[in-house]
Amino acid sequence: MPPPTPRNLVPRPKTAADRKERIRKILNGLDKMYPNVTCALTHTSAWELLVATILSAQCTDKRVNEVTPRLFRKYPTIQDFAAVSQAELSQEIRSTGFFNNKAKSVIGAAKRILSEFGGEVPQNMEDLLTVPGAARKTANVVLGTVFGIAAGVVVDTHVMRISQRLDLSKSTDPINIEKDLMKIIPQDHWVLFAHQMIHHGRGLCVARKPRCVECPLDPLCYAKDKTI
Repeated sequence: MPPPTPRNLVPRPKTAADRKERIRKILNGLDKMYPNVTCALTHTSAWELLVATILSAQCTDKRVNEVTPRLFRKYPTIQDFAAVSQAELSQEIRSTGFFNNKAKSVIGAAKRILSEFGGEVPQNMEDLLTVPGAARKTANVVLGTVFGIAAGVVVDTHVMRISQRLDLSKSTDPINIEKDLMKIIPQDHWVLFAHQMIHHGRGLCVARKPRCVECPLDPLCYAKDKTI
């Protein structure tokens, strides 16, 4: 296996056409590596994914997937979540961390969806953002994964890091990174692109010592922390 390309030898785009062609190559590379990836959080409905995504904040998907099957058996409906006490739910989700705040958000989300949306998770960004615990990242996960609605791009820690490494955004703010990505990534690719970036961040483009020697995007990458 050949060594990674030193960052100073990777050609940088100089024109708008060059930048567009580089984006095309990045997307093609991601499509070849991760053609059919989707959200790693186990769920059977929009509500379950909403809860799981709220629980995933500052927690691994693996841990959340260990907690939610038991949780959804004990509280099978939105009504059950709306009726449970915060103290009780906190103990059920304790291992996901920040359990008091998460329990408050989940209960608030259940009550909001019941009172304002007839018990159905909203299928648009504007309404979903009024639900406790549903910021843009969470809303994008639910809308894209369950409903196939490309309202935006999910920006988690992996997407943030890789977007900066691949020079897709120079911002450190998730909202601005999302705006940058929405400008350069075709909308019909927004949902899949986010899942691909997340999988790439977990497998190859990890936070410390990225596995550049194994990465098909290496010839396009001139990140400062590239592993040579």
